[in-house]
Amino acid sequence: MLQPCNMRILFITSSRIGDAVISCGILEHLRQSHPHARITVACGAVAEGVFSRLPGLEQLIVFEKQRFDLHWLKLWTRLIPYVWDIVVDVRGSAMALLLLAKKRHMLRGGRRPGRRYEQLATGMGFDPPPLPVTWVAPADTAKAANLLPDNPVIGLGPTANWSGKIWPAENFIALFKALATGPLANARPAIFAGPGAAERTAAAPVLAALPGAIDLVGSLTLPEVSACLGRCALFVGNDSGLMHLAAASGTPTLGLFGRSRADEYAPAGLHTAIAVAPGPAGEAPMEGLTVAAALAAARRLL
Repeated sequence: MLQPCNMRILFITSSRIGDAVISCGILEHLRQSHPHARITVACGAVAEGVFSRLPGLEQLIVFEKQRFDLHWLKLWTRLIPYVWDIVVDVRGSAMALLLLAKKRHMLRGGRRPGRRYEQLATGMGFDPPPLPVTWVAPADTAKAANLLPDNPVIGLGPTANWSGKIWPAENFIALFKALATGPLANARPAIFAGPGAAERTAAAPVLAALPGAIDLVGSLTLPEVSACLGRCALFVGNDSGLMHLAAASGTPTLGLFGRSRADEYAPAGLHTAIAVAPGPAGEAPMEGLTVAAALAAARRLL
């Protein structure tokens, strides 16, 4: 029988930041249950930073989709030399069946009822379902402390991976001005977004309209983003990877939904809430979500 320090765990997870963060709850549960295990994580390049600070991480394998599914073949060649004690495949592929493994968990994807983090926990047999987590290093925490002041900061996430998820910029501006009173009087805004020209363009109107805003658009690693989010008094954002990172960081998080399904992808954390545009679930225009409705949800959360 293998000693605990020789245990190997393989975790195959998503190419998207949000889905990768959601899967971190079950990975952390495994890590806590097997604290001496050597862990290998396989994920897409965009999600790499979600796992880079994971304690016990032995290998972080980045793989991207290729023609004729060659990415799976390349991944298999990296994994086949080992005997795995536990293989968890969040993507539900056949990879787990093609490896030497003592225990396999092939978690089914696709649209179905219930919160995604709860679906993953059910597939693993974990009850209660563990909430997503983030992992940061002391250097990340120190950088966040230099970037964000000790007085209240309201984080705003005005971007998303497609335009149908994006709440109008003028609504973010109005919401911040309404929130920066009362318990959050004199709060500074911090604008979060990913790298690239499209993210910068989507965030630009909010940055321009809020003097003194802390510009965190595309300039940080994901662990640094997580540390900065952890210093915010509140985060308000569209359904995105940033929203899931904020919730997993323990920050009070308000997720804004319209053309995505809150019943499956609402932020999962200790202090979370949602504001949903009126209309068919997952198909309602974001423009229908009023500032007043988002403000009321934020105040209930606070």
